[in-house]
Amino acid sequence: MEKKIKEILACRGKTCIQDPRYRRAAVLIPLFKKDGEYHILFTRRTNKVEHHKGQISFPGGRQDKGDKDLLATALREAREEMGIEEKDVHILGELDDICTVSTDFCVSPFVALLPYPYPYKVNPREIEEVIEVPLSGLLDNRRFRQEIYEKDGQPFPVYFYQHEGHTIWGATAKILKQLLDLLPEEDRKALKSKPKELPSRHRDSKDMA
Repeated sequence: MEKKIKEILACRGKTCIQDPRYRRAAVLIPLFKKDGEYHILFTRRTNKVEHHKGQISFPGGRQDKGDKDLLATALREAREEMGIEEKDVHILGELDDICTVSTDFCVSPFVALLPYPYPYKVNPREIEEVIEVPLSGLLDNRRFRQEIYEKDGQPFPVYFYQHEGHTIWGATAKILKQLLDLLPEEDRKALKSKPKELPSRHRDSKDMA
């Protein structure tokens, strides 16, 4: 499937947002194959971070002056948050930029493939929980809903994915929906037909959603 995703992303035009009102940020969307099924890696942020406390997100964050580009931002943040090394990341492509509503970030998402299992080194200040979610569960329409919110009198859709007590919403859900909507129908059907499994959760003792 990673080959198809790479081809799809390479053949489409990325929507880039260039607006000085927004601060630049980037996230990594890590895919990996576990027990014969593709999964996506999410994190739940701690209450110690500046933005999006306690929310589910992808590894990522704000662009630093030392980052040569936004891909470098996503890779640096994945290393700082999760101990994911650049040499282990296979970039499949980019999704459209999206903007957060409450924190005024413009986020560039990068889809990537990771080896599995992976020796994560979780940063306990930033990450409360690591969540591995099978794609088949995210494609279950019973776990998805859309609501209409308003900002400055303008309505906009907000997406929600429910999975085993976790709610994925906001910018993370918007990015996720972009990726899922790009999957060919035959792949979506094949994934939905797989038996559902519970996500793996990793708690450590010790903003981009």
